[in-house]
Amino acid sequence: MIEKKSFNAAFWLLIVPVLLWLVLLIVLPHIDLLISSFQAKNSAGEMEFSLKNYMAFFNNDIYWGTFMRTAGYAIFVTMLAFVITFPIAFYLTKVISKKNAGFLILLLLIPLWVGELVTVYGWMILLGDHGVINHFLMGIGIINEPINMLYTDFSMILGLLYMSMLFMVVPIMSTLESLDDSYIEAASDLGATKWTIFTKIIIPYSMPGIVSGAIIVFMLVIGDYLAPNILGGKSSLWFTEQIYSKFLQTFNWGEGAAFGFLLLLLSSGIIWIALKLSGQKLERVGQ
Repeated sequence: MIEKKSFNAAFWLLIVPVLLWLVLLIVLPHIDLLISSFQAKNSAGEMEFSLKNYMAFFNNDIYWGTFMRTAGYAIFVTMLAFVITFPIAFYLTKVISKKNAGFLILLLLIPLWVGELVTVYGWMILLGDHGVINHFLMGIGIINEPINMLYTDFSMILGLLYMSMLFMVVPIMSTLESLDDSYIEAASDLGATKWTIFTKIIIPYSMPGIVSGAIIVFMLVIGDYLAPNILGGKSSLWFTEQIYSKFLQTFNWGEGAAFGFLLLLLSSGIIWIALKLSGQKLERVGQ
C-alpha cells in the first residue's frame, strides 16, 4: 500500500509540471490566437466575429503564392534530406562497427549544440562574396571573381537542409537498427541484386522511419524563419516572414493569427496527403 502511494505521488510529481507547461505555454496561447484570428474591426471600429482575416489570405495572390512557394521548397528540402541521409543512416547501422558508429553519431549531434542563429551566421561566413569558399576557389585559380552564393535560394536551401538533416537520419537509423541482417543475406543467397534488396526489403522495412523523419523535417522547414530571412535575403518570400510582418510590423494580430493557423492546417493537409500516397498510417509512423 505504501509503495502504491509513493508511486502515485511520484507519477503526479512528474506529470503536473508537464501538464502545466502544455496548458500555460501551448494550449492557452493557441486558444487566444484562435479567438483573435476570428476578430476584425467593423465600420464603426469595433471588434466583431468575422472571417475577414482568413479571407485576406485567399483573396490576395501574394499570400497564397508565397505559401505555395514555401511548401514547394519545404517538400524539396525534405526529399533532399532523405536522399542525403539514408545512405548515412544505413552506413552507421549496417556497415561499420557500433564503436565507430557511436563516435560518428556524436559528430552528427554536434550541430544541435550550436544555436540556429550561430549556424546561420556561420553559413554567411562560408558563402559570402569574400567568404571562405570564394576565397579558396579564387586562391587555387578556379574562379577569377566571387560567385554570388549568399542571399539566394541556394544558400537558403543549404541552410535549411543543414539544420534539418539530423531529424531525418535519427528516425531512419532507429528503424534500420531493428532490421534483421538475415533478411538481406537470405535475399542475396537467393540471387537478388543489390537494387532489388534495396527496393524490396530495406526501403519498405524502413518506411515508418522515413515518413516519421519526413514529417519532422517538413514541419521544421516550412515553419522556419531565420534561415529564409537571413540566408535567403529580401527575395526569399517565405510564409513565416509574412506572419512575422503581420504581428510585429503592421501589428495586425488578427491576420497574423489567422495566417499562423492556416500554415498549421495547410501543412497538416500536405502531410495527410503524403501519408495517403505512401500508404502509411500515423499510428505506425509514431511508434
